[in-house]
Amino acid sequence: MNNFKKEGKEIRKHAKQLVLDFMNSNSKCEVSGSGVKQTEIFLKCGFDWGSYEKATSTNQQYWVVALLRELEVEDKVEQLGPSGPWRLK
Repeated sequence: MNNFKKEGKEIRKHAKQLVLDFMNSNSKCEVSGSGVKQTEIFLKCGFDWGSYEKATSTNQQYWVVALLRELEVEDKVEQLGPSGPWRLK
């Protein structure tokens, strides 16, 4: 069982790095940039599995919300306003 948790942790780590790489490659995400919406990050990083019964694309974005909040706690990104776009910090 620990192997599965370890692999899951590695997937989350890789996903966070993918988001940071995407944000570093996008001028809107620069420290003084206007930021990009969570949906754009979700789609451009390939996290959308498509729409399925009880697992619509919109619902799948909650995983990215948690990922962005974790990067925020790590002081790497910031959200511009309560429902605003995200950028590097």
